[in-house]
Amino acid sequence: MSYPIYGRIDGPIVIIGFGSIGRGTLPLIERHFEYDAKNIHVVDPSDANANFLRQRGVQYHRIEITPDNYREVLDSFFKDAPGGFCVNLSVDVGSLDMMRHCRKLGTLYIDTVIEPWKGWYFDDTLAPAERTNYALRETVRAEKRANPGGTTAVSCCGANPGMVSWFVKEALLNLARDTGRDVAVPASREGWAMLMRDLGVKGIHIAERDTQAPSYPKPMGTFVNTWSVEGFLAEGFQPAELGWGTHERWMPENATGHETGCQAAIFMDHPGALTRVHTWCPTPGPQYGFLVTHNEAVSIADYYTVGEGATPEYRPTCHYAYHPSNMAVLSLHECFGSGEMQTTHKILDENEIVEGVDELGVLLFGHEKNAYWYGSRLSMAETRELAPFQNATGLQVTSAVLAGMVWALENPEAGIVETDEMDHARCLEVQKPYLGPVEGHYTDWTPISARWDRFREDIDTEDPWQFRNILAS
Repeated sequence: MSYPIYGRIDGPIVIIGFGSIGRGTLPLIERHFEYDAKNIHVVDPSDANANFLRQRGVQYHRIEITPDNYREVLDSFFKDAPGGFCVNLSVDVGSLDMMRHCRKLGTLYIDTVIEPWKGWYFDDTLAPAERTNYALRETVRAEKRANPGGTTAVSCCGANPGMVSWFVKEALLNLARDTGRDVAVPASREGWAMLMRDLGVKGIHIAERDTQAPSYPKPMGTFVNTWSVEGFLAEGFQPAELGWGTHERWMPENATGHETGCQAAIFMDHPGALTRVHTWCPTPGPQYGFLVTHNEAVSIADYYTVGEGATPEYRPTCHYAYHPSNMAVLSLHECFGSGEMQTTHKILDENEIVEGVDELGVLLFGHEKNAYWYGSRLSMAETRELAPFQNATGLQVTSAVLAGMVWALENPEAGIVETDEMDHARCLEVQKPYLGPVEGHYTDWTPISARWDRFREDIDTEDPWQFRNILAS
């Protein structure tokens, strides 16, 4: 097959980290960019994929990047080689420091998450507020304010955070059309925020259902997932966190806001992987999700704020509502039930999965058409046809990395950007060929319309879209 070439990368292409996402991103880079074959490198502390990389002619460097050596490592690739691209897909490598140094070198940069240095996620000396994605995001936003413009660094550009921010914009335009509004595509953050406000959107779930499964049962003592186990455990043990909307009139007793920064979010003194919420996806309909913290919960709420500070005129509630694969759910139960993390980790790959889809989208709710889900319904069978070395979950991430790289090449002096700030139409144009069916679905479901009523619950019947009703008791 022939694939579109989106541009040329003249300098080194350095992939930092080569887990399941790195393995899936590599063939997309090979397909869609022109580059000198001797200029592509992988840096990873494990040699598990060394033979695979050598067979593809990729230079492999077994290096663990640390706070002490990251400058030296980046300098060795980029200092005397302009026009390069750092693709940071690692865990336990500080994104802010990597981003800052790449920009100093004039090197394009992209990552899928704001990753702290090793040990941060489970540092008992940190207060809960210091362990939030809000706190991590504020460090990057502070760097953006201190050093505006310059070489492009795309922050948090995977499936979510990342792709889902582009889905929100497309969903808003669809909702405007379907409610009879003749609106132009907004040209600014303020314009997008006012559009969401005027459409009456009260909140957004990043609503996901992963049904991918192999032919065998989950082994005891093994954490099984369809993407990084380390990444999922890290975010699952962080406090549950959400963008906090102006329509909310109740807050959980264990929830706290922030006194500094954008003040667009709250966090709960409870791990996200133990915090359940009511949500909806097209295939299962009503379902439970875990309120696992993600950067997009904060960035979307912040981006669509009308006004400033802790009491703006308008802000939507926004959070992840994630039902992972059944094996991952069992793995979480086993982990929290025993009080110990499993030492054996397993990522289901394309050779093992025999059924299932990853249905990942955004559920915009509270408007005049009640609720609207828009997203990707990518199956494992389709994934095999579209790209090698990954499952459906992985392809939703790697194709977003591809789109972010294309945007950065086309906008090389945009400074530090979040995906909410990018041209969603261009990014989806690049990404959609890898997403399977991308669909919109309206539903009359509300969080109080499909739940057990045999036991008394303290819910708000006047406004079904209160977080009080979404949070499972």
